[in-house]
Amino acid sequence: MGKKILAFRFSAMGDVAMTVPVIKELLSHYPDTEITFVSRPLFAAFFEGIPGVKFYGVDLDQYKGFWGLRRLYKQLKNDVEFDMVADLHNVLRTRILRLFFRLSKVPVAKIGKGRTAKRKLTRKQNKQLKPLKLMVQRYADVFNELDFSFELENKLQRRPQPLEDRIIAALGQKKSNWIGIAPFAKHKPKRMPFHKAEEVIQRLSALPNVRILLFGGGKVEKLKLEEIESEFRHVYSVAGKLTMHQELNLISHLDVMVSMDSANMHLASMMGVPVVSVWGATHPYVGFLGYGQSGTDTVQHEIECRPCSAFGNKVCFRGDHACLEHIDTEEILQKVSKFLM
Repeated sequence: MGKKILAFRFSAMGDVAMTVPVIKELLSHYPDTEITFVSRPLFAAFFEGIPGVKFYGVDLDQYKGFWGLRRLYKQLKNDVEFDMVADLHNVLRTRILRLFFRLSKVPVAKIGKGRTAKRKLTRKQNKQLKPLKLMVQRYADVFNELDFSFELENKLQRRPQPLEDRIIAALGQKKSNWIGIAPFAKHKPKRMPFHKAEEVIQRLSALPNVRILLFGGGKVEKLKLEEIESEFRHVYSVAGKLTMHQELNLISHLDVMVSMDSANMHLASMMGVPVVSVWGATHPYVGFLGYGQSGTDTVQHEIECRPCSAFGNKVCFRGDHACLEHIDTEEILQKVSKFLM
């Protein structure tokens, strides 16, 4: 009889997406294992069709504070069968949940985030510029601690899906190279300057036999991407037009994704799609390179103050975002070209 794991990671989108290929690898080694994954309902589509995985959606606004989390703990105990708990988040909320599970004598393992090493890598003076453990490996380590021993392959695996009718209606069947471009990110120090995004899209859209598909979220991003869509041929913005399930379906058919250090890099990685990733204030050394992605496909402007943040949520040391303004768009184009037929 296989073991049953209760795993949770509540946010952010890219971090939850990174758990998916790790869980798939775990289950390939231990096919009798069952995992109930607890997260926000939006992320249910990530786990669809994975044998051995059940998704348990939770609206965290309904479980605020200590007593709200106590209620969530009791609900999980009543609703889910499990032998052990994997905390893939390790924040205050999940620390409280871990306490409840430990008090009930359930084995619990938590992710080690390497916060001290990240601070040394991102501090302003005397940086220790060296690659840290990949986040996907940190997830695998949690399961290893629960006695599921396996070596993470960290190789892209395509998850092809028949094109959804909604996508066929908008784009037709795929008859050309499909290039995804996601120039935005939650924090400004990780966003591609708009003029550079326009340049990349203009030049790629001028190539023969290509279709450019723009990805983003939020009202401002949607408007900007629609503005670009109206300017160039063979460009289509999917922002705000697809469900999460449909968006993943579309991503699975891309030849390559161009993305910042953002959720779209991890969505593409989850679907086995190569990514040309563009980095500003953050750095692949922090450990957030997408699962199975190659360091040779990254684009960066080397400057002594980088990285100044692990997550891109700090104010630029220089105040001019030079790490983004000096990104070489020609390098992006060259790295994309190797994935085109």
